[in-house]
Amino acid sequence: MSVRARPTSPHLQIYRWTITMAMSILHRMTGIANYAGMALLAIWLIAAAMGQEPLMALNFIYGSWFGQIVLFGFSWSLVHHMCGGLRHWVWDFAAMMEPGQREAMAWATIAASVVITLLIWTVFVWAA
Repeated sequence: MSVRARPTSPHLQIYRWTITMAMSILHRMTGIANYAGMALLAIWLIAAAMGQEPLMALNFIYGSWFGQIVLFGFSWSLVHHMCGGLRHWVWDFAAMMEPGQREAMAWATIAASVVITLLIWTVFVWAA
C-alpha cells in the first residue's frame, strides 16, 4: 500500500467553484475599489475647495463618458459591498446558512446591487 502525497493546504483545484466563493472574492474586490472611489470623492472636494475653475475642470472629466462609467462602477461597488455586508450580517445570526439558502442570498446580493445602482442612477443622474 503506497501513501500518496497530499497537498499541505487546499487550493482551487480541489474545491468546486461556487457562487459563494465568487461573492467572497468580489466582496474583497469591491472593498478595494471603494478606496479608489473615495479618492475620487476627495479629489472632487479638494477641487471644490480650490475654486470654481478647478471644480469645473474636474466636473468636465467626471462628466465625460469615461468618467460616467467610472462613477457608475464606483456606485455599484459601494452598493454591492453594502449588500454583501448585509448578507454577512444575516449570517452573524446563524440564519440562511443552509446550502440552498447561501446560494440564494449570493444571487440576491448580485441582483439587489444591480437594481439599486440602476435605481440610484435613474433617479439622481439620468432623470435629473
